[in-house]
Amino acid sequence: MACLCEQIAGDDIALAPTCIGHLWIFQNLEAEEIQALSREALRKKSAKGHALFQQGDSADEMFLIKGGRVKLSKVLEDGTELTLDIRKAGDFVGENMFSEEGQYPVSAYCLEDTLTCGFSRSQFEEMVLQHPKVGLQIIKNLSARISWLTKRVGSLAVTNIEDRLYRVITNVAKEHGTDSPRGTVIQFPLTHEDLGFLTGAHRVSITRAMKALKKAGKIIHEDKRLILPALKTA
Repeated sequence: MACLCEQIAGDDIALAPTCIGHLWIFQNLEAEEIQALSREALRKKSAKGHALFQQGDSADEMFLIKGGRVKLSKVLEDGTELTLDIRKAGDFVGENMFSEEGQYPVSAYCLEDTLTCGFSRSQFEEMVLQHPKVGLQIIKNLSARISWLTKRVGSLAVTNIEDRLYRVITNVAKEHGTDSPRGTVIQFPLTHEDLGFLTGAHRVSITRAMKALKKAGKIIHEDKRLILPALKTA
């Protein structure tokens, strides 16, 4: 029997092999607990442009992106909208549900028709009551994730801006780029503000670093697209 995700997606959405129980936050659970996660999960099909949640909404849901692509963005006090990340099939959004902050700090918009598989806060809390080990394992996994993020931030501090910027652009290209005879192409625009947020640098520094990378031939900026000549996604 086909997975419920496959039935809902039909032929319109390519699905990732990752299932809800395979996410890092649910690592090391028993088979019975993983089956419970899959059985209780809510599947939703959303059209391109739909908001899974918006900045300031109550953080009441978390999702595995089973198929499609989602943009995470944040609106600043002056009205500027920054793209913080692009999540693809197999990625996880809405992890703020596990915190006590109460609201999503960002918005999540579908860049394509998207299928999600996840839980509401009340539904998940009920499941944890039935399977207490799930909650304990999540605490351990979140602690491990915090340690990983701390190390990642430390590595950013010791590299120069050009290396950091090229690393960010390379990661985006590997996840979302398409191959062409000229290299790997990022088809959607990334502004200097977007890159500054992803890199942790000021816009002026990004502008200088972009010029240096172009001069070195590491990137090509053409028709609002970035091309990485030396990189192949496959």
